[in-house]
Amino acid sequence: MRIVVAGASGFLGTHLVEELTRRGHHVTRLVRRRPGSAAESQWDPYAGRVDRGVVGSADVVVNLAGAPTLGNPHSSRWARELMHSRVTTTRLLAEAVAGAEQPPAYLAGNGISYYGDHGDEPLTESSGSRGDALLTRVTRAWQEAAEPAAAAGARLCVLRTAPVMDRRSAPLEQLRLLFRLGLGGRLGDGAQYMAMISLRDWVGGVTHLVEHDDVAGPVNLCCPRTPTNAEFTRALARAVHRPAFAAVPRTALRLGAGAMAPELLGSLRVRPAALEAAGYSFRDRDVESVLATGLA
Repeated sequence: MRIVVAGASGFLGTHLVEELTRRGHHVTRLVRRRPGSAAESQWDPYAGRVDRGVVGSADVVVNLAGAPTLGNPHSSRWARELMHSRVTTTRLLAEAVAGAEQPPAYLAGNGISYYGDHGDEPLTESSGSRGDALLTRVTRAWQEAAEPAAAAGARLCVLRTAPVMDRRSAPLEQLRLLFRLGLGGRLGDGAQYMAMISLRDWVGGVTHLVEHDDVAGPVNLCCPRTPTNAEFTRALARAVHRPAFAAVPRTALRLGAGAMAPELLGSLRVRPAALEAAGYSFRDRDVESVLATGLA
C-alpha cells in the first residue's frame, strides 16, 4: 500500500513508519524541510501547502503532526499553539484528501481527552464528550477539522490515543525516574481511571486500521482494562522496586498543573471497543503488562 505520514519524525510516527515499512508498504513522509529522498515530500501546513498529487495517489494518509502536549500549562500562548497546530494540520490534509479523485483513507490523530471526566462510567467510541477542559476542547476541534474527508466519502478513522507508556517518552520517561527516587505517589485519592496503551499496541492498532478498510469513525487506542491511578501507582512502584506511599493533594495539583489538572484528576474508564470488534488482538491488556513492556 502507498501510505503518507505527517508527523513521521515524532516518537509515535518514527515507530509507525518503521513497522509499516517492515510490512512492505511504501511510506512517504511529509517534512517541513527540503526533502532528502524520494520517500519524503515537503509541506508547510501553516502556509496551506502540501503536494496534493502525493496525497491523492496514496491509499492511506496518517496525520500525527502537532505541537507537543507537554508545555507550560499556565501559558495561554502554549494553549493557542496546541490548538492551532492540530486543527491546521488536520484540516489541510482533510481538504487534500477530499479533493482527490479517489479519496484515500484518512487516519487523523486525536486524543482520549475527547470524552472528558466521566467518573467510573465505562466509555466506548459511542460515548459523548463532556466538560470544558483544555484538551477536551482541543480534541473536539481537532476531530471537527477532519470532517471534510468523511464528507467527501473517504474512510475516516479518528485516532483517540491514550498516553503511550514507554520509558523513552513522556509520561513514563519522567514517572520512571520519579518513582525510582522514591518520590512517586497517587494523584488525589487515586480513584480516577487512567487510560493508557503500550507502544507496541499503539503501533499494532494503527497498522491494523491501515490494513483493514472495514473500520471507520472514532477508534479508542487504549488497553482493554483501564486501571485507576492508585492501581497504576502500585504497579509502577512494584515494577521499579520502590515504595510509593505519598499522595499529591488535589488542591496542589490544580494549582501546579493549571490547565492540565483535569487530565490528572479526571476519570476516563475507556474501552477499545472498535479495535476489539475489528479483530485486533491486544498484546498488553492491563496495567501490569503495559508497564512491563514499556519499561523493558
